[in-house]
Amino acid sequence: MIEKNKISVVISAFNEDKKIEKCLKSIKDFADEIIFVDNGSTDDTVKIASKFTDKIFIQKNDPFNIDIQKNKGIKNASMEWVLVLDADEVLSDDLKKEINIILKKSFEISDPIPIDGYMIPRKNIIFGKWISHTGWYPDYQLRLFRNGLGLYDKKHVHEPLNVRGKIEKLNEHIIHYNYETVSQFLYKHFQLYAPNEAEELLKRGYKFDWKGAVRMPMSEFLSRYFARQGYKDGFHGLILSLLMGFYHLSIFIYLWEKEKFKEIKEENIILGLEEEIKKTGKEFNYWLNTGKLEEEKSMLRRTTLKLKRKLNI
Repeated sequence: MIEKNKISVVISAFNEDKKIEKCLKSIKDFADEIIFVDNGSTDDTVKIASKFTDKIFIQKNDPFNIDIQKNKGIKNASMEWVLVLDADEVLSDDLKKEINIILKKSFEISDPIPIDGYMIPRKNIIFGKWISHTGWYPDYQLRLFRNGLGLYDKKHVHEPLNVRGKIEKLNEHIIHYNYETVSQFLYKHFQLYAPNEAEELLKRGYKFDWKGAVRMPMSEFLSRYFARQGYKDGFHGLILSLLMGFYHLSIFIYLWEKEKFKEIKEENIILGLEEEIKKTGKEFNYWLNTGKLEEEKSMLRRTTLKLKRKLNI
């Protein structure tokens, strides 16, 4: 029987003995129930988790099937509300206060459409810094929902939670201790995410075009660094924008592999490359002038930058 106005926190982990204690400490006096799903860890993850809960479920690791990994925990939750956390995440004190207000609210029968789920903003700490732009903030995650109304679908390595009902947003944050080292970033993006993303593109009908080798990484870089204001994250923003550009190049290379490393005629490459570079150059100038415009205080220089952007020079 589901207990009203209480919360189950569900955590799924694999070999996270370096991070899991910080996560569990952030919820030990908050959660009415901790459901811990271990995906076949070979380190001390389970030993550490057992200090915080006896509701531990063991299963085989499968990073590409989030539905199997996390749904096991969700289905074993017994409280009215369920919050899903990753092992490298912690709840901020302000978020716990905000959620407690939700838990204390009695169900309003007069409300024709009750709120069944909440999107929570997430602060990503990458290479030791909170990345407040570059596409990593506010990074809303649908994680809090009424028991019985939410599950993950088996579709994609980054497939979000599906919740039936009305969804709203919270103000306070989950703190995500994301990538701590470059090797960690490269492993996840280039060995796990990129081949999976290539498969998904093919399933959605992607048609191979060699020009994507230029277009995909450059478009991602410009989007991250300029459109999503990566420059405001300093050198971190530049490096992360470049890394995400390389990530999209690696997706394309996996697509090329699926094409049996298809040969392209040399003359077609030269002509096509010239065309793509011209397009990319215009796009780069547009976003460069836009970025300068946002930072510029002088009215005269702002007028000049607006003209440059309009003429795309």
